[in-house]
Amino acid sequence: MLLLVGNWWTFVLRGVVAILFGLLMLLAPAMGLLTLIFLFGFYALADGLFNVIAAFRRTAGDQQPWWALLIEGLFSIIAGLVALLVPGLTALVLLYIIAFWALATGAMEIAAAIRLRRQITGEWALALSGALSILIGLILVIAPGAGALAMAVWIGVYALIFGALLITLGLNLRRWVRDVERHPAGFDVVAPGH
Repeated sequence: MLLLVGNWWTFVLRGVVAILFGLLMLLAPAMGLLTLIFLFGFYALADGLFNVIAAFRRTAGDQQPWWALLIEGLFSIIAGLVALLVPGLTALVLLYIIAFWALATGAMEIAAAIRLRRQITGEWALALSGALSILIGLILVIAPGAGALAMAVWIGVYALIFGALLITLGLNLRRWVRDVERHPAGFDVVAPGH
């Protein structure tokens, strides 16, 4: 739990990056497929790197399994590298990469939210972002023929909502940290090393 709480700012930063990505997709939906591939690749790389950093920045007393963040981060990095190193992918292949990435990320986020529900308030934002990831992944798998333009709009809307939910979670975690710092006796916090 301390792993996520101590890195509240990574959720806010990931949310800002997602919102910027979503706005770009909505404001320029007719951009070329190659640009979409590169945008997704850079976003997935950034998202993955933040998760890997968070997994390794855990504190000594942290009981939170770090492996879930590490797996999510590595999966995102692999998806980003595939998109960047093989830009000649067809729209259908890119669509399936994004869909399976969204499904895997969503499952990991829901699992993390379930683990957090007894320890903090506001975990609903992480669970909801996970459910949204799974929903967009399923939509992309079920209706792959929607075309690159529709895919860009769907991904833009998804990224905006996903980013807002991540920012909400990060700010809730920050508020929880400040409440613990002000009133440590009122919270069940495991001291590092215990």
